[in-house]
Amino acid sequence: MSGLSEADRLQLQTHLQNAVIACNERCLYQSAKWIAELLNSFPTPTPDLTYGSDTEEDETLDEAVPSRLDGASLRQDRREAKLESKEMRRYLMAKSYFDCREYDRCSATFLPSLEPQGPLNVTPTLKIQPGKATSRGGPQDQLPLRPSNPNSSLSQKALFLALYAKYIAGEKRKDEDSEMILGPNDGGSTVNKELGPIGQVLEQFFAKQESQWQESQPWDGQGWLEYLYGVVLLKGKNEELAMRWLIRSVNCNPWHWGAWQEIAGLIGSAEQLSQTTPLLPKNIMTFIFHINASQELYQTTDEIHHELNQISSVFPENAFLKTQRALLHYHSKDFEEAERLFNSVLIAHPHRLDSLDAYSNILYVLDNRPKLAYLASIATSTDKFRPETCCVVGNYLAKRSEHEKAVMYFRRALTLDRNCLSAWTLMGHEYIELKNTHAAVESYRRAVDINRKDYRAWYGLGQTYEILELHSYALFYYQRAAALRPFDPKLWMAVASCYAKASPSTTIALIGKTRNAIRAYKRALVTGSYFEDGSTGGSFGSEGLAGAVGGVLDPEILYQIALLYEKINEREEAAAFMELTLAQEEGPSSDDAPPGASPPGPSGIGVTVTTSKARMWLAKWSFMRGDFQRATELANELCQDGVEVEEAKALIRDVRARMGVEGTGAAGSGDGPAFASGAAGAGGFVYDGGDSQDLDETQGSVWL
Repeated sequence: MSGLSEADRLQLQTHLQNAVIACNERCLYQSAKWIAELLNSFPTPTPDLTYGSDTEEDETLDEAVPSRLDGASLRQDRREAKLESKEMRRYLMAKSYFDCREYDRCSATFLPSLEPQGPLNVTPTLKIQPGKATSRGGPQDQLPLRPSNPNSSLSQKALFLALYAKYIAGEKRKDEDSEMILGPNDGGSTVNKELGPIGQVLEQFFAKQESQWQESQPWDGQGWLEYLYGVVLLKGKNEELAMRWLIRSVNCNPWHWGAWQEIAGLIGSAEQLSQTTPLLPKNIMTFIFHINASQELYQTTDEIHHELNQISSVFPENAFLKTQRALLHYHSKDFEEAERLFNSVLIAHPHRLDSLDAYSNILYVLDNRPKLAYLASIATSTDKFRPETCCVVGNYLAKRSEHEKAVMYFRRALTLDRNCLSAWTLMGHEYIELKNTHAAVESYRRAVDINRKDYRAWYGLGQTYEILELHSYALFYYQRAAALRPFDPKLWMAVASCYAKASPSTTIALIGKTRNAIRAYKRALVTGSYFEDGSTGGSFGSEGLAGAVGGVLDPEILYQIALLYEKINEREEAAAFMELTLAQEEGPSSDDAPPGASPPGPSGIGVTVTTSKARMWLAKWSFMRGDFQRATELANELCQDGVEVEEAKALIRDVRARMGVEGTGAAGSGDGPAFASGAAGAGGFVYDGGDSQDLDETQGSVWL
């Protein structure tokens, strides 16, 4: 990528410049803004004032760009140019209406017969099921879908503008009919009533064009109408057909970023991304799309960083690419580096509000309240009526524990944009804090409807149902979140907690649930060590984990695994994991390091409440087995640590009494094991597992 020749660079600049003009002509302003930023991200060359003039570069641009006007494409473009010339006056008027947000007038300029708010009559090809939406007035008569022969009298640019204006008008009326956020009409009951007529006009247009060009050569469209048809199909939940039309759109016109974003939204896994990539054009836009789609799928591999480095060498000053790098660090939980990158973007572009809500999430997690307040001040002074601004202010208020005001700002963000994913998810978090579980569930569900790849919303749903003690529901949502983020130990701990709290009807089912909980905790243990030292772990058994003893293992997870083994009467395994829990106090030694690895540093965690509980468990276990010396040593250590002191002293007294009894010969040498399985097992070693409830509670105070 870094080896672009001068001719390639000039050709790329020309394509981007033409794309900005084309998007602006079709009122696709967000795509035009994105491409314009990319166009201005090239490294600034040093001006040579010795030779040439200001017009020489323009002449080189014209020579560098090859013409695509050959054969059938030449005839199509000539015909389109002729139609655009004839309708120029009407086009300028229609675009002025669109810019003034008079969308119905814009559409009626070219398609007067496409009446607003018509009934939704959907053909079987679209497969759109909008419900029982009807016209506001009169019976449902058949709607005339087009004026007299529109396909021959309108250019593709005019037809796109008219249909796109009609689509925007339908979306606007849909939001108006939805009324208040989370109200009775907010949800799937309100639909865009213009989808059916738009889809039918596009179907008729494509059918006619295919029939005209199939004799000589397949018709090659401009990509804009294909994109609009894909969006209509997507709104109608026909995702498979929408994907095909969107791929066709980017193959016809790879410079429209809006189409790439729609494709990225349809890709739900890394496998699907790898299957879709060969169908896309070999273009620099495909390269950027792959980075963006991988970031949305939380793929933070070295390969993605390498691709990002390559494309950044071509566009070193592009804020979007810098934001993608920051988000990759955010997903890998490198919050300090992500904050540094976002801060550099903010310094370079102080009035840029895109992705500022993600920056506020990072500052919230880092507990950097002063900087979060400063960010909210900057966003408010730039544009207080942007959804990103409302999310930043809402995060600041949430950090100050003003949850009611935070909800108010998140609702304001959704009033401005009902598809604002961050606002739905963050509002669900705030409703959890306010103990309003019903509103939290609805908020998270709306977030999932917008983006099924948002693991935070899935995790929030699981947490809400866990609060309601509906562990089976919570387990389902936790599993969805863990599938999206398989290397996040917190999600696997939540899955294990639900398995452990389940109440099956039979003993066999109880054992099965418990073993599933153990597997999930071990998965959390391995993923936790993956984040700490970059390794993926080895065996899931206690023998394999014994070689990894040290700070890379979470003592609370080890302790929970031990308790679960005790629950199913596998006490040898329970004791092994209790030993591992205790070993985390001192950290790994040089003997534990794998061959060729650098010696570990002093990374022990020291004495904690969890390791003290494990020490008490092991002391009782040693007492039960008759190892009184080990039991005494562990109990004395507890007395020195100042944790579980009274219970440790009681255990020491029991040990002395038992040793005294054995010293007088009152009990034979074989009475030790009998006592372990009898009296002590029933009395002295009935370990109170109630403390595990505290460790199982969901740690939901930090929202990522």
